[in-house]
Amino acid sequence: MADRKPLADITHPAEDASLPTASQPSKETPLPRPPKASKLRLHSSSTASSSSNHRDSLRENVRGLPPPSPRAARHPSFPQSAIDMMLTSTPIPRPGESSKFSGRDWKSIKVCELVDEENVHFVELDTPVETATQLLIESGAPVILLRETPESKAACGTFDYSDLNAYLLLVVGLVQPEEGDISSFQELAKRAREGNPIPVKHVKDLGKKNAFTILPESAPLPLAVEIFGSGVHRIAIAKEGTNEVVGVLSQLRLVEFFWENGRSFPSVDTLYHQQLKDLNIGSSQVIAINGDKPLSAALELMNSEGVSSLAVIDNLNNVVGNISTVDVKHLTRSTSLPLLWSSCIHFVSVILSDRGLLDGKDSFPVFHVNPYSTLAHTVAKLIATRSHRMWVVDAPSPASSVPQTPVSQPAVTVPPPLIASSPGSIPFPSPTVSASAAPGALLSGRLNGVASLTDILNLFARTSGLTPVDPTQARKQRRRSSSSSMRVSMDSARSSSVDLRR
Repeated sequence: MADRKPLADITHPAEDASLPTASQPSKETPLPRPPKASKLRLHSSSTASSSSNHRDSLRENVRGLPPPSPRAARHPSFPQSAIDMMLTSTPIPRPGESSKFSGRDWKSIKVCELVDEENVHFVELDTPVETATQLLIESGAPVILLRETPESKAACGTFDYSDLNAYLLLVVGLVQPEEGDISSFQELAKRAREGNPIPVKHVKDLGKKNAFTILPESAPLPLAVEIFGSGVHRIAIAKEGTNEVVGVLSQLRLVEFFWENGRSFPSVDTLYHQQLKDLNIGSSQVIAINGDKPLSAALELMNSEGVSSLAVIDNLNNVVGNISTVDVKHLTRSTSLPLLWSSCIHFVSVILSDRGLLDGKDSFPVFHVNPYSTLAHTVAKLIATRSHRMWVVDAPSPASSVPQTPVSQPAVTVPPPLIASSPGSIPFPSPTVSASAAPGALLSGRLNGVASLTDILNLFARTSGLTPVDPTQARKQRRRSSSSSMRVSMDSARSSSVDLRR
């Protein structure tokens, strides 16, 4: 089968190789003037000093004196107390900087004050999935709104990473529709495998998600807090009296708002200094996956359970990583599909490697807290990682403090890709380190719960006298719903998971 075009392929214009160089001045370019004598003398003195230092260094080496330590030239690092302060307190405004929300009761703020129309991204219903996916990735937005015509600003649906995940599973044959939808879904998968464009309108409801919620721009912020605290992840904000969308408010944006302006809202700020165990937030009902299981099992599990992320654990239930539906963006090329049959631990390493290349710095798992972590510490990590949830872990297990010997054979064997890779592409090998050898206890600790943005906003709502719906009930309802009418084609994704629900 011929190689499909990538879902998100950005073509950069070739650089102009005919630019003149400094070593080839044109005839019209005047010759540079010689430097002044004073500069020459200064340069000579500097050179002599450098040579003298070099000779001194040679004499010291001959005498056997040790070279100076590079640590002496380093800037002093932050003390642990300063780091703890940053993780347990809301940000302090810079000198001369005042928030527009200072002195205001957050209950008097309107939802339109927290959204930006420039962050609203539309595509038409007939737009190919590849184009919608490219916009989803490049914009960094959590969702793309769908409209009927280019002139319209009324949203008639959404396309997000849960839809993309379900679409990928359908195309590669890892999920099958129910009896009534077999013919239409099989035809859709066949057209996609052949490389034909698939309109996004056929994909927009594949993933399990909350009902599309719209509020007028004059709606009070407490109403949004109550809705988010009940389990809804995002709300479209419409111009007053119309269906014209002027912004999208998300749970993360609202938590970020309370974090940045916490000192202006004393009733909320007092919560940040308390520990999770005292606030009694979060849930002990956690669905995780063993790191040795194939990535395809993790994607199926998120799709069937209607969750946006999973904890990756070792054989002793220690957290070693995190996989979310957003990470599906790493699988949008046919050359990446062999990753579906590599282990979850290997995919976590791919995610961290790509993140390090893009950000220019090392990355490591930070998706966990413990019951003694303050709410401020938890919120700071959620915002820093742009995550929806933090895994709550206990103290490290003594039995797993020393990693076991890695297995001699790969944990997962990668079969040939379902879709042929482009010539010259290199398949992704399976790692030789399995979940039994992962130093999970050194990285985090034993998984026993989860604290999400929903839980935090539910806490803000309850302590402010609002009455949000129990988020646990909302989660159960979302898992029971199946707008795509798809079921897992394997025995069950649950057989690859570790259910810590009590």
